[in-house]
Amino acid sequence: MSAALSRVVALVGLVVGLLLVALWLGGGLAGIEYWATQQQRNAQNLMAGALRALRAGEPGAVASLLGLCFAYGVAHAVGPGHGKVIIGTYGFGAQVPFARLAGLSVAASVAQAGTAVALVWGGITILDLGREALTELSEVAMAQISTVMIALVGLWLALRGARMLRSEAARHHHDHHHHDGCGCGHAHGPTPQQVAQTRSLRDGLLVVAGIAARPCTGALFLLILTWRMGIFGIGMLGTLAMGLGTALVTVGVAGLAVWARQGSVALFPATGPWAQLGRWLPGAMQLGAGLLIAAISVAVLL
Repeated sequence: MSAALSRVVALVGLVVGLLLVALWLGGGLAGIEYWATQQQRNAQNLMAGALRALRAGEPGAVASLLGLCFAYGVAHAVGPGHGKVIIGTYGFGAQVPFARLAGLSVAASVAQAGTAVALVWGGITILDLGREALTELSEVAMAQISTVMIALVGLWLALRGARMLRSEAARHHHDHHHHDGCGCGHAHGPTPQQVAQTRSLRDGLLVVAGIAARPCTGALFLLILTWRMGIFGIGMLGTLAMGLGTALVTVGVAGLAVWARQGSVALFPATGPWAQLGRWLPGAMQLGAGLLIAAISVAVLL
């Protein structure tokens, strides 16, 4: 692919990303979210039927249940939720390669499933909690913990963006006193490639933990029922299938985020009067994305 065509493709990604964000902020995606919520309810009813078929020993009941769980996970990810917003915003601002961002998406979804399993197993065997108590624990206490952790991700991202802007400002000021071939022997601020290479494990762990801290209500429903039926292992497999369904959507969001980020970078050429703005862009994107994540988290807490 030629450089010009690559730039056009990247710019299209930016346009698509901006349109989706505008639709989301303007409530234009409410219809899709309502549809997804209805599909989750339908899937739950069908899962209950599949569990009855499983208890009756009907052939194919396990495969049917796992397929419904996967579909539920897809609908859950499409509907209202914080996971795709965090992955998308983080991916747009943090200069993370797509492969790593996709890996974070899958890890977060699988970890969320693991949290549900641990919560139900521990809540029933250790704390002797019922369904209502487990659901309340997930939707109140753990939801608040998740939101606080996500806010920390946003603040850390914003702080790092501010540091990048400060480094670029120092480099720009220094360039007024040294020409390009000065040979002064020290770095003039991080390049986008260096930034991408220095993403720490801590960032990824915070993102995964923030998303995983609040398990899916549908997973709790499935796990509690299968525990009572004495087939908790099947419930664990179904919860994993839900996580993989969720991952399918969040990986798609990750791809859109990277595509839009590449488009924003393509707006500014490497040389010429607009080049300096392009060098400021990575830090500005991180700062803006981090502040947006933190603001959304605070709004949820309030």
